Amino acid sequence: MKKVLVFGSMNMDLCVSCAEAPQAGETVQGHDFFTNPGGKGGNQATAAARLGAPTVMLGCVGQDAFGAELLQTLTASGVDCSQVVRGVQPTGVAVITRTGAENRIAVSGGANLELTGQQAARLVVENAPDGGFFLAQNECGSAAVQAALCTAKQQGLYTLLNPAPARELSQDVFDSTDLLVVNETECAFYTGVCPETPLACGGAFARLHASGCRSVVITLGEKGSLYSGAEGTFFQPCVPAPQTVDTTGAGDTFIGALAAELLRGGTVRQAMVFAAQAAALTVARVGAQQAIPTRAEVQRYLTGHREKSTTL
Repeated sequence: MKKVLVFGSMNMDLCVSCAEAPQAGETVQGHDFFTNPGGKGGNQATAAARLGAPTVMLGCVGQDAFGAELLQTLTASGVDCSQVVRGVQPTGVAVITRTGAENRIAVSGGANLELTGQQAARLVVENAPDGGFFLAQNECGSAAVQAALCTAKQQGLYTLLNPAPARELSQDVFDSTDLLVVNETECAFYTGVCPETPLACGGAFARLHASGCRSVVITLGEKGSLYSGAEGTFFQPCVPAPQTVDTTGAGDTFIGALAAELLRGGTVRQAMVFAAQAAALTVARVGAQQAIPTRAEVQRYLTGHREKSTTL
């Protein structure tokens, strides 16, 4: 059976809201504290599963209460967590300060950084689905991400990489990536080009293709997203959201939805439309994984809100 194999981070998000973000040395009064399962790997796996894809999670959490809760929540969303390692380090955490619809985040990787490249590669080999998809980010150790991605490519999987947070990547990683998904900040890091105009996006695409990436998606938040690759070059508008409450999980929802729709046999253009629809519902809710909609919710809400892609 075709599946989405996700290698990535799992964190417990510790969230607090405040009127203004504290400055250095300052304490401010917060409110509405809550904990929420997160981490880019866990978020994207949750999105892929809720949006219709059989999904397997690979990674590492601690042998603590946070780790147990993360696995329980992922499993409840339909993610197969049987291959997640219980390590010796504490489970990763993210401390999130929310001011309005914006947020500031500090992450402690913990168990996410525990797996070696050899361990990561072995997990991929043992779980690689025939004709499936592989999805990774940059919140785990560099050696582990590289080994997992390159092994997935060798195993014949279609590979998607979301290099967030941005850091230096080896040529092997670029060569092993079928679809690279970057936001504006990551795009600027890897190309030196801030994708603010169609011309700038064209220059960024050219540099990423020259690096070895066959297909690239640049996400521009509320401005939409762009694609360049085998299916041509086109722009996908953002889909109207019912309201904007919290942008924390929007990017991860977009990527998980992209993988889910591609696994179903959709074109990249179709997948980007669906991903934009899913992200629109996510920003209307508070939190990361708890804000991610199901496929049925996306289809119900967005009747009459469908946007058509336009060619650049």
